[in-house]
Amino acid sequence: MSTAAPLPVTWAPRRTRAVLLPLCVLLVVVFTTMAFALPANWHLNDRVAMVVSGLLFAGVALMLARPRVRADAEGVTVVNFVRSRRLAWAEIVRVNFRAGDPWVTLDLADGTALAAVGIQAGGGRDRAIAAARTLRDLVEQHHAR
Repeated sequence: MSTAAPLPVTWAPRRTRAVLLPLCVLLVVVFTTMAFALPANWHLNDRVAMVVSGLLFAGVALMLARPRVRADAEGVTVVNFVRSRRLAWAEIVRVNFRAGDPWVTLDLADGTALAAVGIQAGGGRDRAIAAARTLRDLVEQHHAR
């Protein structure tokens, strides 16, 4: 049974984003409020450091919310925490998602493997399995051409 989806299709951990994006706003608001609520004996540089700390924590949370996998007619774009990588369909040899794996791993034609964190068990194991199967079917479909 083919589970191939119409292209383009994007997978991203929705629950993670639903938690982290409001958390980013909350961090900036709380740290900024704390900076203004500090006692009068705190200096301006202390207050600025408090706001910058909130922005840094929010930046880390935004990085954790980045992962996604996008498949289109030309190939797959894997966006992980820090880096993105564009792959042609021919570069992907196999899609792996074994029991206990936190996310999908792509075996590549050059002998390396690439984590595809956008398809992860943390957002629901059944949903991740369905996404991995769909990506696998898309890879097989494009190899058959």
